[in-house]
Amino acid sequence: MSKYSSKWIKVSEPFPTVLHIELEKAPVNAFTTEFWRAYGDLFDSLTRDGYDVRAAVLSSAFPKIFTAGLDISAASALADDGAAQGRDNARAALQTHKIILEFQHAIGAPERAPFPVIVALHGHVIGLGVDIIGACDIRYAASNAVFAIKEVDIGLAPDIGSLAYLPKITGNHSLVRELTYTARPFSAVEAEKIGLISKVVQGSREEVIKESLALAKEIASKTPIAVSSAKHLITHSRDHSTRENLTYTAAWNAAAVMTNDMEILLRSKAKKENPVFPPLAVSTKLSKL
Repeated sequence: MSKYSSKWIKVSEPFPTVLHIELEKAPVNAFTTEFWRAYGDLFDSLTRDGYDVRAAVLSSAFPKIFTAGLDISAASALADDGAAQGRDNARAALQTHKIILEFQHAIGAPERAPFPVIVALHGHVIGLGVDIIGACDIRYAASNAVFAIKEVDIGLAPDIGSLAYLPKITGNHSLVRELTYTARPFSAVEAEKIGLISKVVQGSREEVIKESLALAKEIASKTPIAVSSAKHLITHSRDHSTRENLTYTAAWNAAAVMTNDMEILLRSKAKKENPVFPPLAVSTKLSKL
């Protein structure tokens, strides 16, 4: 059992500074409160500890499914929590609001991480699964992947990320509305066509994880200052105007340009050697996984 693994999440390091994070709550990775809290805590702990991660791949341990979404019992428990407030609707709403914000924060953890997170999708990606992938940097899908924004079929509007991320990721409000209102399944080919994923890998779990890890290994070979900065600035660009992002980028790079990584990179190129960059964090807890 690795340092960062938990009951339903397995963490391994197949290559130096590259993590493989596998969801493994049998039988279908249905998310309970305990599960999504552990998921968010994992990414936040890696960042807090300063563990030297240059890229991570997120996948399911089960070949036929990425996740079935929110465990129905968890949804029922949420409703029960509200009812427990003595049928005072205002107090029930405040409690539910607090839990939803915590849930959103946990599922959004990959976006807060200073390293890129590549999600390798295979099998069914249902409901909360679409929320999860929106907060990841890069989305690869096996050709057998099937997606569905399923919340309306259990009487809810999606509230953990899909409606915030998908219009910005795909730029197709019409189709996002269609997929949300109908909850119809859509294939990896359609997901690629609308820009939700960047690559369809022929095959299933094994093939898409292999390609995703290869990409993670390549990213991990780059300077972590440049990659982490780029991640931060791309996210800022999404949420701000062009002028605001240019101004912010100028301020950010005024400091980042002073990195020693540039000298390391130039020196290694001159010597025709592979560059070796120090960890992103200055003070780290580098105990092995």
